[in-house]
Amino acid sequence: MAESAARKGRPEFRNIHVSQILGYRLPPAGIVSILHRISGALLFLVGIPFCLYLLQQSLTSEISFESYRAIVGSVPGKLVLLVLIWAFVHHAVAGIRYLLLDRHVGIQKESSRSSAQIVLGITVVLTLVLALKLFGAF
Repeated sequence: MAESAARKGRPEFRNIHVSQILGYRLPPAGIVSILHRISGALLFLVGIPFCLYLLQQSLTSEISFESYRAIVGSVPGKLVLLVLIWAFVHHAVAGIRYLLLDRHVGIQKESSRSSAQIVLGITVVLTLVLALKLFGAF
């Protein structure tokens, strides 16, 4: 059977091995989709508990507020906040793209590719601007 497929010039499809995964190149829409899922999970699993903890630390007492300021002012705390900022920005911008796709706006191949690239660009720019604000550049 495989010999007849090779003789007819048909492509032979094989399963991807684990060692080949890193060499596989996703289109921009696939990258946006995977990052949208990762950012949603990150916001749910890390963002909500971390933000609720920070809210509790800021409201309980003056001593706990100082603890809050120490957490938010430290480099690891700012890095966690930066990751959560990226997750929120990407999830929101990609969510707008998916709402438009649900309305059948930009479902053609080229417009879908360009909208995915726009989502990635907007996400990077907004995250960089908010990172500069977070780390006190302006």
